[in-house]
Amino acid sequence: GFCQSAQDFEDVIKVCEKLNLPYYSVNLSKEYWDRVFTRFLEGLQAGRTPNPDILCNREIKFKAFLEKALALDADYIATGHYYQTQHLNKTTHLLRGADPEKDQSYFLYSISQSSLQKSLFPIGRLEKREVRSLAQRHCLPTAEKRDSTGICFIGKRPFAPFLSRYIKYSPGMIKTLDHKVVGEHRGIAFYTLGQRKGLNIGGSGAPWFVVDKDRRQNVLFVAQGKDHPSLFSLSLTANELTWLAGFPPSFPISCTAKVRYRHKDVPCTLHALDQDLLLVTFEQPQRAITEGQSVVFYKGPICLGGGIIEGRSKSVGNKSG
Repeated sequence: GFCQSAQDFEDVIKVCEKLNLPYYSVNLSKEYWDRVFTRFLEGLQAGRTPNPDILCNREIKFKAFLEKALALDADYIATGHYYQTQHLNKTTHLLRGADPEKDQSYFLYSISQSSLQKSLFPIGRLEKREVRSLAQRHCLPTAEKRDSTGICFIGKRPFAPFLSRYIKYSPGMIKTLDHKVVGEHRGIAFYTLGQRKGLNIGGSGAPWFVVDKDRRQNVLFVAQGKDHPSLFSLSLTANELTWLAGFPPSFPISCTAKVRYRHKDVPCTLHALDQDLLLVTFEQPQRAITEGQSVVFYKGPICLGGGIIEGRSKSVGNKSG
């Protein structure tokens, strides 16, 4: 499934009527355009791969929407996200959801401590099957509704044709790491590190994958093999840092990190390079660390915070520079 706002609001009405609850509609489309979609496009235009869901949580759900709810004299907002909170020493900590397959703490690392203190996550302690069972038991109209996936403002439309209406792009060369031309790309913004589909490179042998981008020269670099050395890095730098406790930890600190949502968090060490710049070093090389994506840090079940990936170390297999 994917997000359909009109259908979603119809479902809200049905559930509220079933539970005899009042419901309200607020239009945050301008805020979404200014704070999420525009920034998403700016990131793509710069050759990065931003995550609009993280921006939406920070700027819309847990900021603009929260402000609207508080203006209606609400004490808290409650959402259906899969994560938990723990209150300790006047600080609200964000914890992973109880269902490891549905845990969404990765998407919430960038909200403020004040927003976290005003938010409730009632299903974070449950597994997905338990949530469906409860909904069925109470005969909620949404009990069998499919999960929403993908980018909500795109829906079923193909990604590249949709974005081509909003960003400038120029075709360019696709090269191997030894600078042999093997194809042509439609615009660097439409490709991300580790991507296989849409390259349209013929020939035999292992599949081709995007391993680097040269934005200045408008060149896309590729190599054959899912596990080509050029896809792996032992470190990254991150900026635009957010710490959920409201202040940074003491550096250096050993913890674990996710470099994308479905990535299993791995051991790492954080080193402060500046007030808003971190060096993250890993014990083992990590695949397809992508500029513009978020790196999120954990200490056991607690989400510490995270930042935007600014760059990665180039592996010994990378000769594109």
